[in-house]
Formats: sequence, structure tokens, C-alpha cells
Amino acid sequence: MENQLNQNHSESQTVATEGVAEASATEVKHEATLYAESISHIGSFPVTNALLTSTTAVLIIAVIAVAVRLTLREVPRGIQNFFEVLMEGALNLCDQVTNSRRISTKVFPLALSVFLFILVNNWLGLLPIGGLGIIEVGEHGSAFIPFLRSGTADINTTIALAIMAVISANLFGIFSIGIWKTFNKYVNLKALGSVIIKVRKEPTVLVVAPVTFFVGLLELIGEFAKVASLSFRLFGNVFAGEVLLMAMSKILPFLLPIPFLFLEIFVGLIQALIFSILVLVYFTIAATDHDEHSEHTQSEAHA
Repeated sequence: MENQLNQNHSESQTVATEGVAEASATEVKHEATLYAESISHIGSFPVTNALLTSTTAVLIIAVIAVAVRLTLREVPRGIQNFFEVLMEGALNLCDQVTNSRRISTKVFPLALSVFLFILVNNWLGLLPIGGLGIIEVGEHGSAFIPFLRSGTADINTTIALAIMAVISANLFGIFSIGIWKTFNKYVNLKALGSVIIKVRKEPTVLVVAPVTFFVGLLELIGEFAKVASLSFRLFGNVFAGEVLLMAMSKILPFLLPIPFLFLEIFVGLIQALIFSILVLVYFTIAATDHDEHSEHTQSEAHA
């Protein structure tokens, strides 16, 4: 009798355990992850929701650009007036950063493209269609993976944008002031060579030249710091916004997230603007000949 009771008790515990496991398996979790989630595969290539959002952003920008181009008229009217006002204002803003219309006209297309790509990406991640996605069943339960997630909430996207911006700025510097002057910004061989030439007349060059040389090496390290600064600033702000909205929706799903949603719309605009302005700043610095600037300053001082 006692053995039968123990057997029945163990069977009831097994059934209860299976019921808890089934209940936990049917529970669907929706959590923000640092990495983009895979929603499909093309062969062995994983298609993530961040990649899908970024591709959608590119298609939206391309469609708008083609539509605007097809409706261009010599005498602007309708929506063309609106876009021309926006372009003129954006170009004037570039002039305030670069202090040169020549540099602005060359860098403006890239800066505007980066701004639109980041802006559309940021806003697509905020669309109220979070119920569209797939449910992935794993060992620890089921997880909901949305189809759309802001591409800038994926660190891979922001790092790629930052690397593109820094490399493009240095290439722009090479085409603007020459490869030798661009190289000497980072490895200042001219400063070391001045030791031999000026050491008799100016003994202080023995101290100034090595310092100038190491400052150039710091500039080289600064290029890598730019990549980290650009990428982590954008990623951190966008990802934090996603976590904030998810936390607010857990507390009170229908009303509490609304003001934070408008806040994130504004933050998405500001982050796109900051990234684009920093790109303009990097291009302007790269196209500036520091030797000519220092010589001009010295001549003004002697005058």
C-alpha cells in the first residue's frame, strides 16, 4: 500500500512538472537584445530584423528621391517648393559648420544621405506594428521576434556607418590637400626633419619637434576614437529608447508609452542630425591645411 501511494505521488509530481514545463513553453517573451535577431535565412546567410529595416529605409529613400526627381520643374510649385526650402536651409547649415561653400557643396550629398538613412531607420523602429513578427520556440520558452527593429539599434550598422564616415573624410582630405600633407598630419616626418635644419638657429626645436611628432600619432589614435564615438553614441541612444519604450509598455501598455514615443521621435531626429554634423566636421578638418593656417597666423603676428 505504501509503495502504491509513493508511486501515485511521484506520478502526480511528474504530471505537475510537465504542466509547468508546458505552461512555460507556451509563454511568449519579448525582450530587447543587444544583437539583431534572425528572422529568416537566404541559404546560409541570416536575415536579421535590423537588416530588413535598413533595407526598407534605403528603398523608402530611393522611392522618394525618384518621385521628387520625376516631378522637378524649372518653375517650382507644390511639394517641390517645400523640398527646395529644406535643401536651402540644410545647405546654409552646412556652411555654418564648414565655413566654406566649396566644401559644403562637395560634402552635402553624403551628409544628407547619412542623415536620411539614420532618420528613417530610427523612425521605422518606432512604428506601432510591433505585433508583426515570428515566434521562436527554444529550450527556455518561446520568444517573440519583431520583423522591424531600428537598424541603428544594431551595433554592426552604427560601426559600419562610423567607419565609412572616417575613411571617407580621410580620402576627402587626400583629394583636397594631397596625400603627403594628409600623411604628415599623423606621421609628421616634416617635424623630425626640421631638427636637422633648424637646430643651430633654434635649439628649442629639439623639444618642439618630438612633441609635434607625437601629437600627430595622437591624431592617428583619434581617428579610431572617432569610430568608437560615432558608433556607440548612436547605438546607445537608439537602443536605450527601445528599452525605455518596452519598459513603459510593460507597466501600462496603452497610455504610458505615448509621451515617450513622441520623445523618441524627437531623439531619432536629433541623433541623425548630430551624426551628420559630426561627419561635416570631420570632412572640414580633413580638408584643412594646418601648415598653411599656421604660416598665415605667424605672418599676421609678425605684421
